[in-house]
Amino acid sequence: MDRPAPDVAGEAPAAGRAVRHDGPDAHGSDADGRTPGQAAAAHAPGYAPGRTLPLRVEFVRQLRRRRTMAMFGVLLALPWVLVVAFQFGPAGRGQGSLRLSDLATAGGLNFAAFALSVSASFLLVVAVALFCGDTVASEASWSSLRYLLAAPVPRDRLLRQKLVVALAYSAAAVTVLPLMALLAGTLAFGWNDITVPGTGEVIPAADVLPKFAVVIGYAMVSQLVVASVAFLLSVTTDSPLGAVGGAVGLVIVSSILQAVEALGSLREFLPTFWNAAWLDALAPEPEYGGMVKGVAISVTYSAIIVAFAFRRFRRRDVVS
Repeated sequence: MDRPAPDVAGEAPAAGRAVRHDGPDAHGSDADGRTPGQAAAAHAPGYAPGRTLPLRVEFVRQLRRRRTMAMFGVLLALPWVLVVAFQFGPAGRGQGSLRLSDLATAGGLNFAAFALSVSASFLLVVAVALFCGDTVASEASWSSLRYLLAAPVPRDRLLRQKLVVALAYSAAAVTVLPLMALLAGTLAFGWNDITVPGTGEVIPAADVLPKFAVVIGYAMVSQLVVASVAFLLSVTTDSPLGAVGGAVGLVIVSSILQAVEALGSLREFLPTFWNAAWLDALAPEPEYGGMVKGVAISVTYSAIIVAFAFRRFRRRDVVS
């Protein structure tokens, strides 16, 4: 009986022997889950995955984009537009009215609180969704994502760097608007003690400043759900507009459901339910219960959504 010939190049393998496929699969990855560029560089001298796509480079790339400059231009200009509107609007305010809008001209701090309240529900949502939803989807729409991965940049590192930069710009957006509003309001209406909406109590400005820092920090955390949803859609679609619009649509739907009183306590689990809880921090006796619940809801949702985004991107086909 003839014995099977040994395997040589160009001949079929012996019967029963497993075959190892080292070529790229439909997702552009090899048997070890690496892209062709990463597989080639794995043995290249001097290659260090941790040095690919530095944060400094990504910060500069995103800063030079027109949408970044345009968005920060709008955020910085809005407080001055509001000042002009109050200056040239009807004189006076409702007698005995203690609404936040009627107290906006009482001083710089009141004006900053008003500017934050009117912008947090939409303008800041759009800004955060833009920075987090456009970051990966734009690379895919430009067909440059495949070249970044072939550089080679590990997929997890690519997402991590993109997410860190997007969150940094989102935090800057949430910060610059109330700070600019504080400056504009102080120059226009003076540096006065804050008048609490609803009660009319007056709190010294020096006592409110630390609380105002807490308010800005809470506004950042409350936008985490928007950021994470936009980021998930960004790694799922090639359309930046779709990623941004999807995150904004989530906020709109959540706000509509929040108004449905028939849902009862279930509304507390909506991502937008606790967004206005920061007003309790400006009271003479601050109440942080609502803010704690809002932070818990936002962080929990965001952690789950971001983890799913990383899992989704590891399996995404970026060569089709």
